[in-house]
Amino acid sequence: MSHLWVRLSTCFLVFGSCLYVYLHEQNRLAQVKMQMPCKEKEMDLLREEIRLLAYELDQYESPNRLIELAHLPEFSHLKHPVLKEILTVPEVLALNEL
Repeated sequence: MSHLWVRLSTCFLVFGSCLYVYLHEQNRLAQVKMQMPCKEKEMDLLREEIRLLAYELDQYESPNRLIELAHLPEFSHLKHPVLKEILTVPEVLALNEL
């Protein structure tokens, strides 16, 4: 009889432990699901900021802006190269990795 009580109490203890772990994981999962909308909004804001920064970078590196910079006094010492000074490398050699 006492052996039966030990086995039965062990089964209840194991079942209770499994149930506790399961509920704990379910609660953790529910918390993560509740945080998702906030995280999605943060991601949307970051994506928008990346788009704005990419636009600013494109504007900063635009040919019109670079020509305007070339006319400024700080860059007056720079000169445009003569066609003979420009070296070109054939595409076959440029893609060939040595």
